[in-house]
Parts: sequence; C-alpha cells; structure tokens
Amino acid sequence: MKILFLLFFPILSMAATPFLQQSGLSPVNVMTFNIRYDNPDDSLNNWSYRRDKVANAVLFYDVDIIGTQEVLHNQLIDLQNRLPGYGYVGVGREDGKEKGEYCPLWYKESRFNLIESGCFWLSETPEKAGSKGWDGACERIASWAKLLEKYSGKEYFILNTHLDHVGVTARREGVKLLLQRVKQLSDGLPVVVTGDFNATPESDVIRNLTDTANTDCLIDSRSLSPVVYGPSWSFHDFGRIPFDKRELIDFIFVRNHVRVLRYGIIVGADDGTYLSDHAPVLITIE
Repeated sequence: MKILFLLFFPILSMAATPFLQQSGLSPVNVMTFNIRYDNPDDSLNNWSYRRDKVANAVLFYDVDIIGTQEVLHNQLIDLQNRLPGYGYVGVGREDGKEKGEYCPLWYKESRFNLIESGCFWLSETPEKAGSKGWDGACERIASWAKLLEKYSGKEYFILNTHLDHVGVTARREGVKLLLQRVKQLSDGLPVVVTGDFNATPESDVIRNLTDTANTDCLIDSRSLSPVVYGPSWSFHDFGRIPFDKRELIDFIFVRNHVRVLRYGIIVGADDGTYLSDHAPVLITIE
C-alpha cells in the first residue's frame, strides 16, 4: 500500500503540471519534514541509513521549497551534498551558528532568487541567539525567507519553525510571536508557514493560530485543498505508535491569496521502511 501511494503522488503531479502550465499558472511544491535528529541510539533507523532516502524523496517529489526540522550540522552537510540544486537559510538554534538543531528552509536555486532572509528565537528575547523561551525544554527557532520566482516575478514569504515539545506556555506564546512576525516581515506577500508544531488540530495552539477572529490568522492548507491524500496523522515514531494513537502535528499554513491545489502525507520509503519518525507533508500551491 505504501508503494502504491508513493507512485500515485508523483503521477498526480505529472498529470496536473501540463494543464497548469498551459493555463499560465505556476504551481509550487512545498514540503514540511521533520527528518529526526542524528541519534546514535536509533539503531537501524539512524540517520546514516536514512539520509539517501530523505534526499531522494525530495528529488522524487520535485519539491520546490522545503521546511525541515531537527537538522544537526552534519545532517545539513549531508543534505547539501545530496541536494546540489538547493540553497538554504538557517542557523543552529543553540548559538546562531552551527551548534544545535537547525530549522533550515531549502529552495530550488534554478527557480527562486533569495531576496531577504533571517531568523529569530521563540522566546521573550527573539533576537538573542540561543535564548530559551518561557517554560520550553529547548531553544526554539524560526527561519524565514523572501523568495522571488525568476520566470514569473512572483514573491513569496516562507517561514519554518519547530515548537517546543514540553512547554505549554512556550507553544502558546510561540504562536503569538509567529503571527506577529509573519505580519511584520511578509509585507503583504503570499505567506507559507511550515513546521512541526507539537500540537494537534484540536489544540488551543492550532486553534489560536487559525482563529479567523484574528485578522492575522493563518489557514491550514489541508482545509483548503480539493485533493487530500494519505493518512490523517504525521507522527508515528518509526511505526511504533498504534494507528489509532498517531497524531497530526506537522503543518503547512498559508495566507494572502495562496491557492492550495493538493495536499498529501507521505508515509514510507520505497522499501517499506520509514523516512523519519515523522511523515513529511507535501502540498502544491499557486
């Protein structure tokens, strides 16, 4: 079943592309992907066994923009070597350089020019490198970029983040900060926000992020898509969580005239193994 899904999604993409090109539209494939940090205790799920599969999945699904989470510096280098056509923005969350996990944003250099980029920490002192926010267990960071599509002249504002897995206040205050920064930095451009939010769709965190009573709210891309494919969950802990206990905690949000054409969650690699402990989410927008 996993193999059939993996085959179906790119076929759908190839079938849609000629129509969209003839219509003068410019569909963009966007992915959010928690790749799981390089943990030596992961045994056969360790990064060394997954890195080629992760890179090949990005290439196979022809992803234009990718927000990744839990990326250590050695993993960043591995992906750079395996994705030579992609540029990235992002820094290590512990020192603003190379220490700790990155939340890097990747983009196809053949398609986009990087206009502006930056990062901030999800804390009471967002500009202070390595600052830990509220009751968070870890430093948390957001990376952002303004991208100019070369052939159309369209610009996008993209932000990628990873909310704390422990701190309730850190998640609640973190999304408030995200909404403020998206408003300040996006300049009215089409917005795409990717990330692991460590919160389910029913949680206060996601409800506050998407509350239409707030004019600065974001919209869950899943709710906008006419085509939704794959499971309703994204975190599975390398398949160890029972199906009825798995949760959706990875999201792609949009706003400002972004049309979502399709939405899917990718479960496994082509040999029946898992790409990560999270399933990547893939959407197509214009």
